[in-house]
Formats: sequence, C-alpha cells, structure tokens
Amino acid sequence: MTKFLLIIFGTFLIISNLNAESFNTALLKAFKNNSELNAERENINISEQELKISQGNYLPTVTLSGSKSTEDTNKLTKQSGGDATINDVDPITKSISISQTLIDFGRGAELSKNKIGLEIAKAKLLKKEQDILYKTTEAYTGLILANEKLNINKDNVELLSRQVETDQIRAERGQITLSDVSQSESSLAEAQARLIQAENELLTSKLNYENIVGTLNNPKSLDKKSINKYPLPESVNSAIELSKKNNPDLIIAQLEYEQAQKDKIIAKSDLAPTANLSLERSYVDDFSATYDEREKDTLKATVTWPFYSGGKNLASLNKSSSLETRSRLILDSVTKQNQTNVASAWSSYQSNKSLLNSVQAQVRAAEIANEGISAEYNSGAGRTTLEVIQSNSLLLNAQISLANSQRNFILSKFNLLKSVGLLNSEYLKIN
Repeated sequence: MTKFLLIIFGTFLIISNLNAESFNTALLKAFKNNSELNAERENINISEQELKISQGNYLPTVTLSGSKSTEDTNKLTKQSGGDATINDVDPITKSISISQTLIDFGRGAELSKNKIGLEIAKAKLLKKEQDILYKTTEAYTGLILANEKLNINKDNVELLSRQVETDQIRAERGQITLSDVSQSESSLAEAQARLIQAENELLTSKLNYENIVGTLNNPKSLDKKSINKYPLPESVNSAIELSKKNNPDLIIAQLEYEQAQKDKIIAKSDLAPTANLSLERSYVDDFSATYDEREKDTLKATVTWPFYSGGKNLASLNKSSSLETRSRLILDSVTKQNQTNVASAWSSYQSNKSLLNSVQAQVRAAEIANEGISAEYNSGAGRTTLEVIQSNSLLLNAQISLANSQRNFILSKFNLLKSVGLLNSEYLKIN
C-alpha cells in the first residue's frame, strides 16, 4: 500500500512539473506576444522604409509618358478666296526622360538622418523590451508572492482553529477563562478575514500576470526556483560604465542629438543652390493628312537657388539651431540622471540583500519563540492565551515579511540589470 501511494505521489509531482510555467517561459511569452513590443517592432519596419526613400534620392529618376490627341481645324474662308478647308491632326507623343540631382547639400544629411532614425527605432525597441521584461518579472514574482501569502494565511487559520478548539476544551476543564476563548475566537475571525483578502490579492495578481504575459491556467504553477541567477556588475562604478554603453535612454538621447545636428545641416541646405541634369527623348507621330514623324532630344541643366522665401528658410535654420541646443542639453541631463539611477539601483540591491538576511534571521527567531511558547502553553507551564496569540501573530508577520523581502530582492537585481541596459532577451538567454 505504501509503495502504491509513493507511486501516485511521484506521478503527481511529475504532472505538476510538466504543467508548471517557468520564469523563462513567462519571459519568452511576453517577448513574443506583447502588443507594445510588437508595435515597436513595426516602427523599425517604418524606419527601414524611410531610409530606403532617402536612398532613392541618390538614384536617377526615369519617367515614361505617352499621349494621343485629336485636333480638327476648320478654315471657312481663304484670304485669297476659294473653298474652305478642314485640317485633321492626330498626333501620338511618346517620351522618356532621365533626371539626376547633381548638387543638393541636404541630400546626404537627410540620408544620414534616416540612418540615425533607424538606430533610434532599434534603441526604442530595446527600451520597450526592457520595460516589458521587467513588468513580466514583477508579475511573475507578484503572483508567487500572492500564492505564498495565501498559503501562510491558510496555515494561520488552521493553526488558530486548533487553538480555539484547544481553548474551548481547557475552558470546560476550568483551566482558562471564557475571555481567553473569546480572544482566540477573535484572532481566528481576523485570520479568516486576512485569508479572504489574500484570495482576492491572488486573483488580482493573476489578472495582472495574464495582461502582461498571457493566459495562465494554474496560478499556483509558477516556480520561484526557476528564476535564474544572472551575472550582476561587481561594483557601482562598473555598473555605471556598463550603462554608458548599453542603457537605451542614454543611447536614444545621443542619437537624437546627432539627428538634430543633421536637421541643422538640412536647414542650411535650404539656403544653398541645387543642380539637376535631365535628358529627354520624345517621338511624335502625326497621322494627319500629311504624315509627319518627329524625334527630339533635349539635354537640360537646371540650377535652383532660393534667393528669397519670405524669411522662412532663415527661420527654419534658427529653429533647427535651437532644437540642436535643446537636444544637447537633454543629452547632458540624461547622462547625469543615468549615473544617479544606476547608483540608486545598486544601493537598492545592496539594501534589499542586507534586509533579506535580517528578515530570514527574524523568521528563525520567531519560529523558535513560537514553538517554545506553544509547548509551554500546552503543558500548562504558565503561558497565557494572549501570549500564544501574540507569538502566532509575530510569526505570521515575519513570514509575510520574508516573502515580501525575497520578492523585493529579486526585483532589485532585475532593476539593476535594467538600469545598466542588460535586461534584454540576449542577456537573459530567452529561447
């Protein structure tokens, strides 16, 4: 019989593990399916097409055209006298033209600007990827925390239920008073209310998880142990240096400054001349009373110089200069803020690490104290019902504090990775 039960239990564990949703699975689901991420991916496609459009400005333009018209001219009288005449003209015109821009000082800057735009789109995708992966981490650990709090509160309700039963028996024996029983019953009612609250928190956490990651059949299937230990920077200085190369906010600010510089060059080019060269070959077939066929080649060079445009071009140049200055100031601000954010993330990680160790020690002390007080109470060694209730409450709060601290410690590690720009699919090895 025992062997049979062990087989059943083992089978249950295997099935549970198969149905479990690991941390890596959750990250992968969010990475592939999140709508915000997919929208940013489309922005890259848009930027690629804008780059192709600007590249097309370097290539010649070829135009084909054709037309057919009918013209009737009636001359009713002749100056020299005689009968009126009617002329029918039915020309067919075909032409091909090739044009090429020779000089356009803004064309190269426009191409460079769109190349930078593509890099900005990639950096914004990386930023959004970090945001979604961090939200996934929050949702995953939040759901685990909700499960842990639910289990802690369930255990507490069971413990207090036994406490009430024990106290009722002892009261019947005259060992404790009815007020002691009332204290136990009041504590049980409070624990039951906290259990209902924990159940509601689990439901809310599940909905939040599904909103970010996707459908989850079993909210208890998440595994805290599946959250891998990813390498972290060794010091705050190394973290800051990593962020200078990888933080998407910093990359975006730098690229937007470079783009503003290109906009200024483009604005300057609007004050400069442009030159174009075009070649056109046309054919005319005239099916009139007297058939006529003509062929013409036209080579034309055009120089355009916007000498005066009501001050618009100059105002545009001044505007682009101000935008360049603003982008540079924003870059300086983002650079400084980046160092502050990384230092804060590092400090938070170290603080949560120390706090976790402290809370773990607190839980161990609360467990020992609770066991001792409960044993003394059950043996009639002088402990009161109130002391047992207070001991249970301290242990409950310590256990919940530990669950919160464990989650906060995990989040602080991922927030540190995010601050330095390493919270991405490549670094996390999402596959």
